[in-house]
Amino acid sequence: MPVIAAEVRGHSMVSRLAIDEAELAEVLSRRLDAVEDRLRECIGEAQDAFVSEAVGHLIAAGGKRMRPLLALVAAEFGDGSGRDGVEAAAVSELIHVASLYHDDVMDNARVRHGVPSANAKWGNAVAVRCGNWLLSKAARLVADMGPEAVRLQAHASDRLVEGQMLELLGPAPGEDRLAHYFKVISDKSASLLSLALRIGAMEGGASAETMEILAAYGEHLGVAFQISDDILDITSSSETLGKEQGKDLAEGVASLPVLMALADERPHGRELRELLESGPLSDAMARRRALELIRRSTAMDDARSMMQGRLTQALSLVGDLPDRPAIQVLEGFCSFVASRTE
Repeated sequence: MPVIAAEVRGHSMVSRLAIDEAELAEVLSRRLDAVEDRLRECIGEAQDAFVSEAVGHLIAAGGKRMRPLLALVAAEFGDGSGRDGVEAAAVSELIHVASLYHDDVMDNARVRHGVPSANAKWGNAVAVRCGNWLLSKAARLVADMGPEAVRLQAHASDRLVEGQMLELLGPAPGEDRLAHYFKVISDKSASLLSLALRIGAMEGGASAETMEILAAYGEHLGVAFQISDDILDITSSSETLGKEQGKDLAEGVASLPVLMALADERPHGRELRELLESGPLSDAMARRRALELIRRSTAMDDARSMMQGRLTQALSLVGDLPDRPAIQVLEGFCSFVASRTE
């Protein structure tokens, strides 16, 4: 059975968020331990040792566990009659990791979380089936949470797959490329953060109004987080990212900084458009030049401004939530996303 990375059990996200309430930080850390145990238990239910290794590959590699932590935080807004959110947290991570297996196949990615991707290690067919297995496992857990949880998970899965398809197809003729971009990242990324918060709140016994506020917060936070990822793909090294730098350019994915740079009418904007006319930049030298041109444009500042706008919207919703210590964690998540690209 895969061994979950030690750094995950260190709960670096809890530390990064600098939670003032020591009791809350301790509770969240303890429940994250329980989530890791639940994930390990799920992986162990595979009836074959190879399947267990393959489906646990990316879970064992680590990650921020952002979605599970959001689910646990959302459960803190319940009325005290619900559960601790651990099951919702496990569901959210299983779905997220499943999407990574599928994304890596679509993008032909070679590295994920600093380790070889499943498709690089075992091939596309195995990687796709790993993603499917994890989605199936998530569905089984959700089924035990009740029909409303099933409905929410199904809706999020619909959005996730549609977002993946739209990204693959690209904008339709005449469609605004920026609007297409935001539709893709809302469905691919924000939907899963929103789901984690919604089902965590539901499991914790929160009111319908609180669930809606948390879900809306997750939508804005998810968009902002994806924009920060897009910025890091341009500015950070492959070692820092845990995946290839400039992956979006290599795969022909028009991230927000790329879209903003392409709209630049100055000479480097024109050069970038010429570079990208032929499609994905598989040539490393051309990719390095494209990254340099994007950094020289106003695209990075424009992208950061859009990211901050989404974080401001997320923070504006926090004031409408019940007054609980967990509010500071939601505020901390916004600060964390903003600081990633500084």
